[in-house]
Amino acid sequence: METSGRFRPTRVDFSKFNPKHFLWGRDGKTATITLNRPERKNPLTLESYAELRDMFRDLVYADEIKTIVLTGAGGNFCSGGDVHEIIGPLVEMQRKGDMSGLLAFTRMTGDLVKAMRACPQPIVTAIDGVCAGAGAILAMASDLRYGTARSKVAFLFVRVGLAGADMGACNILPRIIGAGRAAELLYSGRAMDGAECERWGFYNKLCEPERVVEEAQAMAKSLADGPTFAHAMTKRCIHQEWNMGIDESIEAEAQAQAICMQTKDYERAYEAFVAKGRPVFEGN
Repeated sequence: METSGRFRPTRVDFSKFNPKHFLWGRDGKTATITLNRPERKNPLTLESYAELRDMFRDLVYADEIKTIVLTGAGGNFCSGGDVHEIIGPLVEMQRKGDMSGLLAFTRMTGDLVKAMRACPQPIVTAIDGVCAGAGAILAMASDLRYGTARSKVAFLFVRVGLAGADMGACNILPRIIGAGRAAELLYSGRAMDGAECERWGFYNKLCEPERVVEEAQAMAKSLADGPTFAHAMTKRCIHQEWNMGIDESIEAEAQAQAICMQTKDYERAYEAFVAKGRPVFEGN
């Protein structure tokens, strides 16, 4: 995928998408991304960070894909940044006083979260086993999270001498689980098991390990069969309204809803209701 030009394409065709650093699968309108380094519990590298960032940026222009499932291979989700391929080089930069290189890296990782939040497709993440560091951030940046009781989620940046303030964690995590709980996790770096993740609202649902991907995909496919223009509008409003007051939010949602009322899906829902049937949405 070429993403470096001044102008971005009006449409990106993902029918032949063949990423180098993760697995990609399509089932109708739902795509599944699988982090695929199971022998290392699926850590991220500089290259996989960048490829994920570019892919989520291009999904803005992928009309045929309506929902995304994100998961990991081999019974784990993601163990964070690769110790040898990321942390080692960053320590070398630190030793050389290369502040510009360190900042370029941290901005690049933050750009991945920005791209996930900006893509219109709802992202459903299926989490089993280890979900740590940058892996926990990927889960946090998703729209819905399905997990297992045996999974372990840890924002463990403090364990390596870093702040909990990484890739938007101090902004997004408190909005999901509350400020006090987020502070405890970010200060301590401790792991939550699946039951605590669900109790605190980080997980939307607990699943059996052998069914977590299947259930996440079922949810994603259900969303893909719904009014996808409206879903994209909901995602945009959830993200944008974090910085708004109540009055601004009410006005923004009035405008958003008026736009949705111009879609054929809105008309289809009315006609199905009158006919005592179920609407078949087409996302327009």
